[in-house]
Amino acid sequence: MGGPKALLIEPGGRPWLQRAVEVLQGAGIDDVVVVLGAAPHAADLLAPRVRAQVRVTVAEDWSDGPDATLRAGLLTLAQDALVTSAVVSLVDLPDLVPPVVRRVLDATGGATTALGRATYGGRPGHPVVLGRDHWEAAPASRRALLAGADAVRVECGDLATGADLDRPTDLPPGTTRARAGADLPRTNRP
Repeated sequence: MGGPKALLIEPGGRPWLQRAVEVLQGAGIDDVVVVLGAAPHAADLLAPRVRAQVRVTVAEDWSDGPDATLRAGLLTLAQDALVTSAVVSLVDLPDLVPPVVRRVLDATGGATTALGRATYGGRPGHPVVLGRDHWEAAPASRRALLAGADAVRVECGDLATGADLDRPTDLPPGTTRARAGADLPRTNRP
């Protein structure tokens, strides 16, 4: 993508990170963990009201790939013994909406054994639900877990496309990237 996706800003001015958090909150998820890596300062893009409602953790080993960020998020959630499952979403899902997240949650349940993902026209996508029983294995074997017979596949193609933007050519016109310092809101800077 040419840089950290968490620093991207929609043409209307809303940060991708803000949008991703609002989608989860709109689905009724009240314990949101934001995992950042290459751009930990991206948390400063969150509106103060949203920033106050989330836990931010930094995957120091982010350059090791998605396994590192997933591991960091699950380790943060594991600190709370009452958390039974995790909804895993990404910042680069432009048409993910709360009803998709809600449908996947309703279909998989919130038990420690929950395991499932959204599909779009049969194509696997996000969000993913991982019950606590799967957290230890998930970072290294999430693909195998989610492809297994125990994983619930929840068709959501009627609600969204499941588009995952990975290349600069995928970006909607007018998308910008925040830079450390100048583009981050002054009210949120440490």
